Amino acid sequence: MASALVAVLVASGCGPPGRAHPASGPRPNFVFVLTDDLAWNLVSHMPHVVALQQAGMTFSRYYVVDSLCCPSRSAIFTGEYPHDNGVFTNAGSDGGYRSYNAHGDQPKSFAVALQKSGYRTALMGKYLNGYDPADPVAPGWDVWDVAGNGYGEFNYSLNQNGQQHFYGDAPGDYLTDVLSAKATSFIASAASSRKPFMLEVATFAPHAPYIPAPRYANAAANVPYPKNAAYNRLPVNPPPWLAQREPLTPAQQAGITVAYRDRVEADLSVDDMIGHIERELRVKGVAENTYIVFSSDNGYHMGEYRLAPGKQTAFDTDINVPLIVSGPHVPAGRAVTWLASNIDLAPTFGALAGLKIRKTKDGHSLAGLWHGRQPTDWRQAVLIEHHGPDDLPGDPDAQTSAQADPPSYEAVRTENALYVVYDDGDQEFYDTATDPLELDNIASKGVPPELRKALVALEDCHNGATCWTAAHLRPGR
Repeated sequence: MASALVAVLVASGCGPPGRAHPASGPRPNFVFVLTDDLAWNLVSHMPHVVALQQAGMTFSRYYVVDSLCCPSRSAIFTGEYPHDNGVFTNAGSDGGYRSYNAHGDQPKSFAVALQKSGYRTALMGKYLNGYDPADPVAPGWDVWDVAGNGYGEFNYSLNQNGQQHFYGDAPGDYLTDVLSAKATSFIASAASSRKPFMLEVATFAPHAPYIPAPRYANAAANVPYPKNAAYNRLPVNPPPWLAQREPLTPAQQAGITVAYRDRVEADLSVDDMIGHIERELRVKGVAENTYIVFSSDNGYHMGEYRLAPGKQTAFDTDINVPLIVSGPHVPAGRAVTWLASNIDLAPTFGALAGLKIRKTKDGHSLAGLWHGRQPTDWRQAVLIEHHGPDDLPGDPDAQTSAQADPPSYEAVRTENALYVVYDDGDQEFYDTATDPLELDNIASKGVPPELRKALVALEDCHNGATCWTAAHLRPGR
C-alpha cells in the first residue's frame, strides 16, 4: 500500500513530476455522486453526507468554472476550462450536448481513459443539457442509464444501453430511487467481475421544480430558510445588472422558504441513495478500496443580493460548491482550504487509477491533497467563465433578470478575493478576507495588479502547464 501512495503522490502535483504506476494490489474504485444545483446550505439536512464528511475530507474552497449545468459538467468530464472545451452555456453554438460534440470533447472524457485502462464504467442520470434518450451512448461508458429531461422525477425516459425505457408516475418510478437501485446493481456486478470500476450517478435533484419522493412530501414543512447578511441586500457599488433590484416582497420571501423546503425534501432521496451505495460497497467487500466523491455542478442563490432563486453569478453562493471525499488513505474529518476547481476531477481520477495524465488537461490532480499531503506549491487562483445573458427558451436554466441573468464575464477567485470583469468593462472586486459575503465592491478603489495579471493569464492558458503557471499570483504592476 505504501508503494501505491507514493505513486499517487508523484502524479498528484504534490511530488516530483512523472507517471503514476498502478501498485501490485487492486486499483481503486470510484463512486462519483454529482447533484444538480445543490448549494452548501443543504448539506446539513443530509445525514449520510454529513457522515461522509466525518469519515473523509471536505474542500471548503472548491469552485466550479461556471455556475451553470452544462459548462460545469463538460469541465468535469474533460478537465478543461470552457475556453478550451468550447462549452459556455446549455444550448446554442457555444453550449450544450451538440457543442460538446462539435468541439471534439467526447474522447477527452475521463471515462474513455479509465475504460481503456480496464475499468468498468457506468453513467446514470443526467449527462449534458440537450442530450435526448434517442441520442447515442457516449463513448467510454460500459453501462449507460441516462435521461434527457428528468427534472420532474416522474414521466421520463432512460436510454438504457441504447434502448429507451419509459417510466411513469408510480412511486417506484421516482427517478432518484431508480438511479439508486441501478447504482447498487452495478456495484454488485462490478464487484463480482473483480475489475476496478467508475460509477457516476448524476441526479437531477434538487434542480427545479424540486420534486420530492412521495415518502418525503412535507418532511421539511417547518424548516426555515438559512438567511445570512447578504439576504435581501445589495452590495455596496453593485454592478449595473444588479443595481436596480428592489427589496424582496413578503410574498417573494415566502416563496423562497417554500422552495427551500422542497429542495431539502428532494435531497433526502439523494441522501438515501448514498446510504444504499455505501451499504452495497460494504456488503460486496469493496468499500475499503473505493473513493466516494460527493459534489454539485453549481450552487444556488435564494434571496441573497435580492435575487430570486437561481445561479450564474460569480458570487460564492453560486460558484463555491461541496466537494466531499472518502476512501483509501483519505484522512477522516479533515477540512481542506487549498483552492480546487472542477477541472481537477478528471486528472485526479486518472492519477489515482495509475494513468498518465494528458498534458492538454487544464486541471491539476488533487490526489495528494485527498491523501492529506501538504503541498509546498499550490495554485493561488481559479478561473470562472460565463456567457450571458442566458435566457434561451426551453433551457431549464434560462433566467429572468429577477433571478440574475448577468452579462458575460470572466472572474478569478483567490483565497481572499473575487475579481470580476464584464464584457462591457464593469468590474467587481471583493476582499473576502474582510468581506466574506461579498457585500462591498471596492473595485473603484483599485484592483491589485496581481489579480488583473492572473485573470489575463488564466483566460489565455491552454494546458496543464500554462494553467498551473497562470494560477500563481505575480505581484507588481
